[in-house]
Amino acid sequence: MRLSPELLKIDPEAVEEHITRFVRDYVASVGARGLVIGLSGGLDSSTAATLAVRALGPDKVVGLIMPEEEAYDPEAIEHARMVAEQLGMRVDHVDITPILRAFYGALPIFSPEANMPRANLKPRVRMTCLYYYANRLGMLVCGATDKSEAMLGYYTKWGDGAADIEPIMDLFKTQVRQLARYLGVPEEIVRKPPTPGLLPGQTAEGELGLSYDILDLILYGLEHFMRPERIAEDLGLPVETVLAVRGRWLANEHKRRLPLTVKLAYRTAGMDFRLPYTPGRAGR
Repeated sequence: MRLSPELLKIDPEAVEEHITRFVRDYVASVGARGLVIGLSGGLDSSTAATLAVRALGPDKVVGLIMPEEEAYDPEAIEHARMVAEQLGMRVDHVDITPILRAFYGALPIFSPEANMPRANLKPRVRMTCLYYYANRLGMLVCGATDKSEAMLGYYTKWGDGAADIEPIMDLFKTQVRQLARYLGVPEEIVRKPPTPGLLPGQTAEGELGLSYDILDLILYGLEHFMRPERIAEDLGLPVETVLAVRGRWLANEHKRRLPLTVKLAYRTAGMDFRLPYTPGRAGR
């Protein structure tokens, strides 16, 4: 196998059918009334929201737009509203700035110079808002993490990585873009540079140091057990670049798992003591 963009091409019609059936079946199986999703105005949340509405109908999907003062982006808010209007779904506007300020004032060790801890508070506050809505409305939280982000750990633990269902987590970013175009997500959203939206001027590809066109092929090669040297050769990259991506993938395994525990008994909850989902319990 030689790495090339052709390997990442999908059949968007088949993918849509597979995902919407999964969403519909899961929501019904746990007895939920629908899904709550955060709308950032970006590619992933717009695509996930579109899939949710196609699976359940617009009356069973609620979107939250949750801006804050530091990384306020009027264009992103407009894009989020545009998607919600296009889908005919309910959308609520929740300014999380007062909540963040309360956190900053209440934490004895808070420092505005500590960028990462401060930035990570934002998706964790958004997660809390989403779960309040889900609990209040008898719904589940729908995530919008794609496979590229999941493998790289490019999300906040217990923040935007926390959800009850993840419709697009097995699609690389470039594949989400293909699906979004098929689903009719506005082209200005499909084309714009991805950003976590945590700090002013932040872009995903700028932080990661590679375009998703290249990153996704590296990740595809790693997923298929290709040696880093072969991946580098196929893509014309220094092997150190591939090793750095692999290192990030391995270092972030903790984000993809439930908390570790020491095994002391015959069966351990969440590990080898696994039970089927029970209607009415998920998302609480």
